[in-house]
Amino acid sequence: MDEVIFLVEESDHGGYLAKGLGVSIYTKADTLEELRLAVKDAVSCYFDDD
Repeated sequence: MDEVIFLVEESDHGGYLAKGLGVSIYTKADTLEELRLAVKDAVSCYFDDD
């Protein structure tokens, strides 16, 4: 897979949620900058090939 597209939404409880489309990757953060880093980390963990 070359690309993962995320749907980013404001959370009802504050902060932001990111959901990967077509993959089971979900993450959340308080700010958009923190969310960007959380998405990178989540993608790295999801596609971790030992």
